[in-house]
Amino acid sequence: MTRFSPRTAPLRRAGGLAATALLLAAGPLTVAAAAPARAADPVFTLGGPAETALHPYAEGGGAPKRSTAGITVTNPADEGYEGEFTLTFDLTGVAGVADVAFDPGPGVECETKGTRSAVCTGDTLAPGLSTVTGLLLGAAKGSEQGAAGTIRVTGEARSATSTPLAAPFTPFTTRVTVGGPDLVMRKLPFDHEPTPGQKQQAPITFANRGSRDADGVVLTLRYSRGLDIPQRYSNCAYTTDETWTTARCSVEGAFEAGATYTLAAPLTLEATTRAYRDLFVYGIQEAGTVPRAASAARSERGSGTVLRAVPLTKALAARGVDLEPGDNEQEAEFRTANTADFMAYGDEASGAAGATVTARLGFHNDGPAWIGRIRSGGSVAAVDFTVPQGATVTSAPKGCRGVTAEGAYREDRKTPAPRYLCPAPTAVRDGGGLDLSFGLRIDKALIGAAGRVTVRGPGLQEAGLPFDPKPGNNTARVVLNGQSGGGPSPSPAPPAKGGPGAGSGRTPSAAPGTSGTGAPGTTGRGGGSLASTGSPAAMTAAVTAIAALTTGLALFAAARRRRKA
Repeated sequence: MTRFSPRTAPLRRAGGLAATALLLAAGPLTVAAAAPARAADPVFTLGGPAETALHPYAEGGGAPKRSTAGITVTNPADEGYEGEFTLTFDLTGVAGVADVAFDPGPGVECETKGTRSAVCTGDTLAPGLSTVTGLLLGAAKGSEQGAAGTIRVTGEARSATSTPLAAPFTPFTTRVTVGGPDLVMRKLPFDHEPTPGQKQQAPITFANRGSRDADGVVLTLRYSRGLDIPQRYSNCAYTTDETWTTARCSVEGAFEAGATYTLAAPLTLEATTRAYRDLFVYGIQEAGTVPRAASAARSERGSGTVLRAVPLTKALAARGVDLEPGDNEQEAEFRTANTADFMAYGDEASGAAGATVTARLGFHNDGPAWIGRIRSGGSVAAVDFTVPQGATVTSAPKGCRGVTAEGAYREDRKTPAPRYLCPAPTAVRDGGGLDLSFGLRIDKALIGAAGRVTVRGPGLQEAGLPFDPKPGNNTARVVLNGQSGGGPSPSPAPPAKGGPGAGSGRTPSAAPGTSGTGAPGTTGRGGGSLASTGSPAAMTAAVTAIAALTTGLALFAAARRRRKA
């Protein structure tokens, strides 16, 4: 591929007197910046499952049962790659072990070349992770239980506009094994509309429908913030984050093919006082096949008894083999009758025309429920901020979107908007919330200019919050140059409730160096904190002139020293 090297701007020298004169006449010194280098060619990463188990070959005839292994490519660039790419599959390692066919993705064509190799070609690689083709794998005729081999994948890509240099690919190797355990989790009959405080038994039950025994299993339990399992077993590692608690329980023993197992004592699943919309996910895998979680270093061991699994039925002859990893896990969704009070808060300050202040605003969840859209991943709410009259937004939080004064979509994203919508996270804990900071320039100092802060539904047309029983506190104000006794003050930020993940929930304090008396560029009344972050144009010009004069004198002195030398 064609590569571009950075170009540096030429350096020019001028005499000391000339440089000083130019500085005094034209203002601050400007320096030509080097042109940025073109990004290096991307390195594409091939991937897929580390190992795939195959159904044993059916000697009695019938259609072979196939397993699927998806082959992926990761493009690290922000934009798609336009150009021909080729993936080559070396199949010699699975000769006599597996028969291989292909299920290519859109825009990809695959061709086998005998039983030794295959090639897939395409002309576009999207940014991020994408599946190029699925390998359809079946046990070869005559293969035995436990037979194994590997498939190696390599690749190269050529841009349509580049020289004939191939973009690099990292190779990938996947292992294929005939036979294996097939752990299947049984779905439990929960009451999916509990009340806060309700407890249900969860007698976790699973079977091994595979062709060989499983040497130990790992039971994984994941439950969202509104649920709890009071038991803490000593052979389980527990990790808790903003949304989930995850327990990974290592259970020793040989779990025979054809047998069904259940826990020696059922778990207890409780809908807590925080419950609203929650998920419980429970899965089973053979020990040694569970990837180490990134959060494993933060996990804690339980201090209770050992969680054990006991046979529910005796092992039978393996039949109806179902080596499907998709049935290792089940989930239950709960809808608990509960509420959460989202309370908006605003801010206030005073400042002269031309000053820039910082407005802190947002909302706090006063509970009792946590609110999360953990299945869809969408925002649970939005903060709707109308800018006070006579002020202009100079900086907005990342993710906030400018809209028209009526709240409609706005094409222009570069110039300041009269109104902003800021999405809340996917989950907001009880005691948490969303704290935002806007920079506001006071273009015209109006007495009591007020903006509106509303916490509402996440869509442009979603006004209410169905879980909030107190809509009266969903609105607050941001006031500039208010006067004592001139009307109600903005709603202050409520104090935070303890616990990780809570929003700051603080009443903003005055910026360092301000008196909080309402003087220009200081905080206003009521403990608000729009701290001054700018100054009038005259002050900026004065600082610029002093800096230019100092730089010019330094250049002049350096030139005189060179002449004397």
